[in-house]
Amino acid sequence: MKSILQALAEPNRLLIVELLRTGPMGVGEIAERLSMSQPQTSKHLKVLSEAGLLQMEANANRRIYRLSAQPFQELEAWASSFRRDWEERMDRLDDYLIRLQGSD
Repeated sequence: MKSILQALAEPNRLLIVELLRTGPMGVGEIAERLSMSQPQTSKHLKVLSEAGLLQMEANANRRIYRLSAQPFQELEAWASSFRRDWEERMDRLDDYLIRLQGSD
């Protein structure tokens, strides 16, 4: 989880992930759409791939990148655990406030 969050913490990498939500793309297309150099884009793609966020498919001399579902499912499950905790806390607060109102 830590490597996923670290990879997504860099703004350009987050932009790449957002761009790839629309579908697979080659390095050149990603670089062009985000106005980055190809070497800079490749470095970011490497970090995202090493974190497990991307899959790469070699097609002749092109490298096509797509999002991997599993890390995002893990992130969603992790974030959901916080939502459950907060919902439980809010339920307890509601119960407490109801008890306070009843003691008037």
